Amino acid sequence: MSSAAVEKQLAAFNALKTDLFHKDFLLTWEHSTDEIKAVLTLAEALKLLHQEGLSCRAFDSGLAISIFRDNSTRTRFSFAAAASALGFTLSDLDEEKSQIAHGETVRETANMISFLAEVIGIRDDMFLGEGNKYMREVGDALTEGKQQGVLHRRPSIVNLQCDIDHPTQSLADLAWLKKHFGGIENMRGKKLAMTWAYSPSYGKPLSVPQGVIGLMTRFGMEVSLAHPEGYGLIPEVIEVARKNATQSGGKFEVVNSMEQAFQGAHIVYPKSWAPYHVMQRRTELLKTSDKDGLKALEKECLANNARFSNWECDRAKMNLTHDRSALYMHCLPADITDVSCKAGEVSAEVFEQYRIPTYHEASYKPFVISALMFLTRLRDPGAKLEQIIRRAKGLSI
Repeated sequence: MSSAAVEKQLAAFNALKTDLFHKDFLLTWEHSTDEIKAVLTLAEALKLLHQEGLSCRAFDSGLAISIFRDNSTRTRFSFAAAASALGFTLSDLDEEKSQIAHGETVRETANMISFLAEVIGIRDDMFLGEGNKYMREVGDALTEGKQQGVLHRRPSIVNLQCDIDHPTQSLADLAWLKKHFGGIENMRGKKLAMTWAYSPSYGKPLSVPQGVIGLMTRFGMEVSLAHPEGYGLIPEVIEVARKNATQSGGKFEVVNSMEQAFQGAHIVYPKSWAPYHVMQRRTELLKTSDKDGLKALEKECLANNARFSNWECDRAKMNLTHDRSALYMHCLPADITDVSCKAGEVSAEVFEQYRIPTYHEASYKPFVISALMFLTRLRDPGAKLEQIIRRAKGLSI
């Protein structure tokens, strides 16, 4: 093991102030810059250890419970991998197999699954105005359970994607950018184009672009959010991005041209999402199980999307970027023209050029989730990390 590299991460970690013990991690902008940096530093240390085949185990027991109310590949397996690496046992709550289907309340379920639980990861991104609210409702139930002596310890909640933010994704994106540019300080002044892109589907959540603009604006970057008229994000998140950019000395703008956003960009992140007002309408229809209304909304929205089929990340647009070689990013899976669909977010040529880099981007997610588990469950995470490193050095002799 390269002890110098991992010990460098330990020293950097110990220089940061964190207050995440027994806390929930729901929105990145609710946490200090030091805490964001601590997540990145710890994730990198754990990644280095795992790369050498060395144990990152930090716990002897405890459940890590996942609740996925939407489909997932990367985040689901990243959560499972993180739990296993740290020593937790994974348990997935399938709501259809639980008593929730028979009317069990959120506060009851939250307590019944948590007797020996340490972490609960929740993905709930389908209903605008509901996902983050649900996570906080679970959190309130856990707090009551702890206060009333039902639970010996209150599990921490990690947001695995909601209607507002996708923190584990944006933190993995930030970790990849830190690696790509050789340090978080080198991201200052770099232009990131977070742009809407055409997709043959209409209901993609807003949380990825919101997570990106809510996090990257904290590090002095020049963030350009681009989308067609009518495809805006949640207004409160836009204000978070503006405030962050002002405080960090960066820039934030909203434009209605993909080409304008790509001009001179160092990073491009073309990703489809549904308009804010459409997600509001969709939520009401989903709540009432209005199938006919959902079909009519889908037809309307797909027709509107089709007006902007030229919003594709292709070679011509990439040639507008800084040195014609901006880093392409995507949370995956991308809608790839002539591969996964007839017309999509990105051309097959561009995606293939950056396919492996997007895999590297995704590879940070299990370590980011591990870091969040580590920080929210350990009173002295620095001491535990040092113990793991000493153990690893002994094993590597």
